[in-house]
Amino acid sequence: MGWTMRLVTAALLLGLMMVVTGDEDENSPCAHEALLDEDTLFCQGLEVFYPELGNIGCKVVPDCNNYRQKITSWMEPIVKFPGAVDGATYILVMVDPDAPSRAEPRQRFWRHWLVTDIKGADLKKGKIQGQELSGPSADLGPQGAYQAPSPPAHSGFHRYQFFVYLQEGKVISLLPKENKTRGSWKMDRFLNRFHLGEPEASTQFMTQNYQDSPTLQAPRERASEPKHKNQAEIAAC
Repeated sequence: MGWTMRLVTAALLLGLMMVVTGDEDENSPCAHEALLDEDTLFCQGLEVFYPELGNIGCKVVPDCNNYRQKITSWMEPIVKFPGAVDGATYILVMVDPDAPSRAEPRQRFWRHWLVTDIKGADLKKGKIQGQELSGPSADLGPQGAYQAPSPPAHSGFHRYQFFVYLQEGKVISLLPKENKTRGSWKMDRFLNRFHLGEPEASTQFMTQNYQDSPTLQAPRERASEPKHKNQAEIAAC
């Protein structure tokens, strides 16, 4: 066989291998699965980066490499808003609307992160520097004001939502009763109190408890959870 034919044969074999590998990657538990269309409508111009995962916005945390366990202990993510205005200041909000479960969100909204006075120039670069507001000190843990996603076992997939609002010089604070707990936060009242309009950008990702088998629950299904959960499970959202 001449060199030309050998090169052609090698190229065909390489192409076949790439096609086969690509099919395997799409079915791999490490593949980044996109959210359903109804959830992707929420993804508007915001990027959220976690270690090892990259930009997880509008995706499901993969069920491999212990990612669903690791994300419960990682520090706060890098949040970027490329459309931020240099001279403006912004508010960043991260909540779980599915606490303790999407089927029965009695603790909606669970406030995971609230940062005010973020400069637009910093937000463009993913530098979240500002005033961090949160719940009681007992809730803070070793990571300060940010509380990592920790969906309870058997509660299905949770959405973790990020919003960026234009602050416009307002002094933002939480009421004493809002500081008592992170759960059941009346986010709409908070926004109305400070006359905050529509978010400038938003996104979300989904994950579930790392102990739950992916064969028992798919992210596209709404969970059917037990009617009652103890306070320890609820507090882990």
